[in-house]
Amino acid sequence: MDNIKDLFNVFPRAGRVEWIGIRAQRREPVTVVGSIDVTEKKGILGDHYSGQSGNRHVTLIQAEHLPVVAALTGHDVLDPALIRRNIVVSGLNLLALKDQKIQIGGTVLQITGQCHPCSKMETALGPGGYNAMRGHGGMTAKVLTGGEIRVGDNVIFVQP
Repeated sequence: MDNIKDLFNVFPRAGRVEWIGIRAQRREPVTVVGSIDVTEKKGILGDHYSGQSGNRHVTLIQAEHLPVVAALTGHDVLDPALIRRNIVVSGLNLLALKDQKIQIGGTVLQITGQCHPCSKMETALGPGGYNAMRGHGGMTAKVLTGGEIRVGDNVIFVQP
């Protein structure tokens, strides 16, 4: 490695999709699913965000952050459905992927930014839930290549 910039493109291993959830209607509970179909124009088909902001087609959160948020809010475990993200990924530092591309199955996503918590976290997680999620809210992504994403798929950094 010649410089620090080179290190931005080195990850110890691929990640893995651990959980997927969608909400067909706004303000409705999350439905856990085994797979989703995503398109470049609409994002996640069947999700209430489908067809809206291109930079927020998909929301992802790191599985390793769930126990941290659980501990900060006094929960033994944290159901991913409570935090209202679409995909839980393990084994890969999502924050390090900002502005980078990842491949999940046959799809390609561009990580566009942080997914900051909303006020619903206070209700879902109890008092202090919003602040517990700050810095642990995950990332947003835009679909560059559509296809199917399944639980168990590898999440691979795409070299620039």
